[in-house]
Amino acid sequence: MCLLTTHAMDPANVNLYLVGFMGTGKSTVGRTVAQRLGFTLLDSDHEIERQQGKAIPEIFAQDGEPAFRALEQQFIETGHPAERTVVACGGGLVIQAGMLDRLRERGVVVCLHASLETILARTARHRNRPLLLVEDPEERIRTLYAAREAIYRRSGTMVLTDSRPLADIAAHVIRVWRRDARDFVRGRG
Repeated sequence: MCLLTTHAMDPANVNLYLVGFMGTGKSTVGRTVAQRLGFTLLDSDHEIERQQGKAIPEIFAQDGEPAFRALEQQFIETGHPAERTVVACGGGLVIQAGMLDRLRERGVVVCLHASLETILARTARHRNRPLLLVEDPEERIRTLYAAREAIYRRSGTMVLTDSRPLADIAAHVIRVWRRDARDFVRGRG
């Protein structure tokens, strides 16, 4: 599947990539934004699970984290449409060397952000997070967050998801996307 088109792109068709730490709301916000824009929503983790026929914890256990990261890279490079798609990226996707540049070549990147307290509360409810299958998940979150925060902060416009109605967050993301999509198209011209 060709990701980069050769025709003049309309800013209204530019892909949106939601990045950020686990538990910041990428899938939830992405679903609402995609509905409002009339775009397709693809969650990179779910797509990888579908393509591999197994859950992410199984991929980590059987093949290791490097194999999973290679699958993420493959998904970004060839596994989704070049236009009219919102991609909710796995929390570690943008951390890999070169991945932020790959995303920026394909569309607008917006980073969702939440406080550590919110992230801890949101992730405590889910068991499908292999990086948290450790003795002290809270310490693991704090360590990962500290290691990744600088990359998230430079990845794209940050939108805070703490204590805000979903409708407000989605509207904010769409405003940022519209502005940045115009710049994206101008930059390709």
